[in-house]
Amino acid sequence: MPRKYGKAARKCERCGDHSAMIRRYGLNLCRQCFREIAPKIGFKKYN
Repeated sequence: MPRKYGKAARKCERCGDHSAMIRRYGLNLCRQCFREIAPKIGFKKYN
């Protein structure tokens, strides 16, 4: 039975992890995967 709410309800599309999810803009990535692919998908790091 799949989880409907809580931390384990969603997982990273790339690695399957449940922690530190970034759901904004429909990304559904954990923060580690986001940091790896952010430059490729057009995000820039500002100081």
